[in-house]
Amino acid sequence: MTLRVLIADDHPVIRAGLSALFDSEPDITVAGAVGTTAAALEAARELGPDVVLMDLQFDHRFEGADATRAIRALPHPPAVLVLTNFDTDSDIVSAIEAGAAGYLLKDAPPAEIVAAVRAAAVGQTALAPAVASRLLTRMRQRPTALSARELEVLDLVAGGRSNTEIARTLHVSETTVKSHLAHIYPKLGVNSRTAAVAAAREAGYLRRG
Repeated sequence: MTLRVLIADDHPVIRAGLSALFDSEPDITVAGAVGTTAAALEAARELGPDVVLMDLQFDHRFEGADATRAIRALPHPPAVLVLTNFDTDSDIVSAIEAGAAGYLLKDAPPAEIVAAVRAAAVGQTALAPAVASRLLTRMRQRPTALSARELEVLDLVAGGRSNTEIARTLHVSETTVKSHLAHIYPKLGVNSRTAAVAAAREAGYLRRG
């Protein structure tokens, strides 16, 4: 059985490199290689690949998790394997909750990427060692770990959004946003928005930037 892979990455060099990698594998063929999430969704619908290899950032916008969710919502969805440079908790949780079958970093050895594609195609989970370690740590620290919603709130706070804007974005009340912040602060050992963002970045919850 030949596995059909769709590559979604906004860097032409990455697309070319991955295509060359898979072309050397007798049981894998590249069904397509696209540079936008819109094209990825259309190709996933029309080409019917077994696995979509998805980056998280496209043209400086983090659209990969949303694209993963949309692809996984198709009538006969392919597995989606995230391949990215980003390994913060917020990115990992967003991708896994969106339905990604695995999460690899772009510095992974070629053989690891190929093995992950084969694993995803048969319904197995493929995680980079560093990502698996992060998820295991989150499970062990669950009483004090930030929830997925708290990570969303923190990410928006880091982006300079006010409580009103956060509430509008997440479709919740401002009271709910304040409640989330009230839970976030003691978990991070801080007492302000600025300190929370700094502590979250230091702990690896958010991207540094």
